[in-house]
Amino acid sequence: MQSIVVDSGPLIALFDRSDHFHQQALSFLKNNHLPLVTNIAVITEVTHVLGFSTQAQIDFLHWVQNALTIDRETARDLPEITTLLEKYADLPADLADASLVCLCARLKTRNVASVDGDFTVYRLPGRKSFQNHFFS
Repeated sequence: MQSIVVDSGPLIALFDRSDHFHQQALSFLKNNHLPLVTNIAVITEVTHVLGFSTQAQIDFLHWVQNALTIDRETARDLPEITTLLEKYADLPADLADASLVCLCARLKTRNVASVDGDFTVYRLPGRKSFQNHFFS
């Protein structure tokens, strides 16, 4: 079954009402019918950015447990993540983004949800581009 791999931006926007993309994040979740997948690198990034509110972090972590599938294989991707960080150093790429590129490759999906334009540059094996569902 197809899924959408979710980056930190839409998740931060969902739990930070002052975020520029908050309404769009609400709309995305309301209109999405595909399973959502992320990993611990993204969850860590989101909780760090939501550090302005312990309650926002707690609400986010409760929501994640029911709304997202959390991939548990990121540690195995570390060699490829390192390669991607080197390849895309001029963006600059970060751990969360590189780990999501690897996750998409493993899941054989091009579907992402991100507020970052970087996913227009990143490529999957075979030079396949991503389809960003957050802006569709």
